[in-house]
Amino acid sequence: MNSIGPPQRRATRLVFFTAGLAMAAWAPLVPYAKVRLGLSEGALGLLLLCLGAGSLLAMPLTGALAARFGCRRVILASGALLCLALPGLALAATPLQLALVLLLFGAAIGTFDVCINIQAVIIEKASGGALMSGFHALFSVGGFAGAGCVALLLWLGVAPGWACVAIVALLVALLLAAGPQLLRGAEQEARDGPLFVMPHGSVIVLGLLCFIVFLAEGSILDWSALLLTGSRGVDAARGGLAYAAFAIAMTAGRFSGDYIVRRFGGRRVLLLGGLCAAAGFFLTVLAPSVNGSLLGFVLIGLGAANIVPILFTAAGNQRAMPASLAVSAITTLGYAGILAGPALIGFVAHATSLNVAFAGLGCALLLVAASARIGAPAKAR
Repeated sequence: MNSIGPPQRRATRLVFFTAGLAMAAWAPLVPYAKVRLGLSEGALGLLLLCLGAGSLLAMPLTGALAARFGCRRVILASGALLCLALPGLALAATPLQLALVLLLFGAAIGTFDVCINIQAVIIEKASGGALMSGFHALFSVGGFAGAGCVALLLWLGVAPGWACVAIVALLVALLLAAGPQLLRGAEQEARDGPLFVMPHGSVIVLGLLCFIVFLAEGSILDWSALLLTGSRGVDAARGGLAYAAFAIAMTAGRFSGDYIVRRFGGRRVLLLGGLCAAAGFFLTVLAPSVNGSLLGFVLIGLGAANIVPILFTAAGNQRAMPASLAVSAITTLGYAGILAGPALIGFVAHATSLNVAFAGLGCALLLVAASARIGAPAKAR
């Protein structure tokens, strides 16, 4: 494995930015795909499940692949698949073609996401200090950049296919810049082991905590605008303010997260972060004004910002499983939370109300806070 220093940390930040850029580039293309293929909302929803299915199939295997072939090869190979699949999302001529491309895109982004987190765990261990929040902050920035760049190109009248080509050119440049400094190896412990191991020990707890946090994040993405428009009387054009407040607060929290974790320790940050996010959910449903609800979404973003990075660090430090396999496991469980979020919240909202569903998420975040002793080390490194 190549020596670890500032060049490797910069390369890791670049690939986290790349992951956010690639994943978010698809979002502005969804309406165009719906119109081009003449899809109903139900048919589109079924097709979108293919993206998640591709990711869930690939993620559990990525840890062993990284251990056997090294992070660099797996990141670059999955990055190449991303570059191949992205234009297909804009050019697929039939629903079946789009389904197949979404499966490929989902598998590529799932593999890429898990492997960059494995690299981040190794880099953080070797550096002797908290770095994970900063890496994840670059993912958030990449998400803003990907969605914004594609939306801007489409607004300027660029055809969706050519907009994807422009993003692919940027992805290739980022991968070429990061490639030489990506880690050529991984942990020896999993190198000769099986491709998949059932999660056990503390990894199950970490995975369930990830599931809760990703469930909350996915629910805000899909339901926060409806909460504002339905319960607070906000017009549809301003409904997106809820997610914007959450996303900006989360990104800001992650940029300051490494310092906070070093200063106060992962356990304390996990406890206070869970309490802050829970308070935010309760405020969104109890506040009598729109501004109060928006403040709630800010608190959720700030509280949740560093929980997942801390859990990834804990997965790298536990001894129940090889770190690469543990990262694969908790990422898979977390991503399952994102996929389950819309349906679960919709079911609860249908049976009761959206306010009750969001209050339930607040209670789930209290469980995350209560698990701080298990989910994070007591002292900052």
